[in-house]
Amino acid sequence: MDAIRSFFSEYGVLLLEKTWEHLYISFAALLLGVLVAVPLGILLVRIPKAAGAIMGIVSIVQTFPSLAILAFFIPLLGIGKVPAIAALFLYSMLPILRNTYIGVKNVDRNLLEAARGMGMTSFQRTASVELPLAVPVIMAGIRMSAVYLIGWATLASFIGGGGLGDFIFDGLNLFRTDLVIGGALPVTLLAILLDWLLGRVEYHATPKGIRGQGGAA
Repeated sequence: MDAIRSFFSEYGVLLLEKTWEHLYISFAALLLGVLVAVPLGILLVRIPKAAGAIMGIVSIVQTFPSLAILAFFIPLLGIGKVPAIAALFLYSMLPILRNTYIGVKNVDRNLLEAARGMGMTSFQRTASVELPLAVPVIMAGIRMSAVYLIGWATLASFIGGGGLGDFIFDGLNLFRTDLVIGGALPVTLLAILLDWLLGRVEYHATPKGIRGQGGAA
């Protein structure tokens, strides 16, 4: 207990600052991933010939080492939070894009035909039928990306992006276990908390009739 009190006494304010930086980087990348991948996933359902190629490209990007992606953006965007967010955005794409595509594609065609018969436009069918029914699958991809990003955001420290990775890498360089744990433990807790919060968002965003089914109708 004395060691914990000593750590918070010395690093408490800095820990809050680094936690905020970590969340900022992670949420910015996740938000960009959602804004790009969800519309793109819906679009790929309309153009299935392009779906395989684009999914393949995004999957290949996922295989690149994280540090290589970060290093790639340094000549383009410099160092700091911006290249870190750009790199993490690329990593966030695949789970969200894949789940959006699968979720929308697997919506019952009979329901879409019924909506078309009621005179709904393509936009109305997407907003009122496809997306609500695909919410569980889409949110599963968003939750997966969010948890990954919380962990990957520690690497932002390598290019001056800040975050809890500063504690971890300073601890490794100085052979200080307390700093490593002081960075790693909050990262783990943030990932668990964020997954739980997004789970609640998923529950309330899913139409009551399909809650608990774990996928699109």
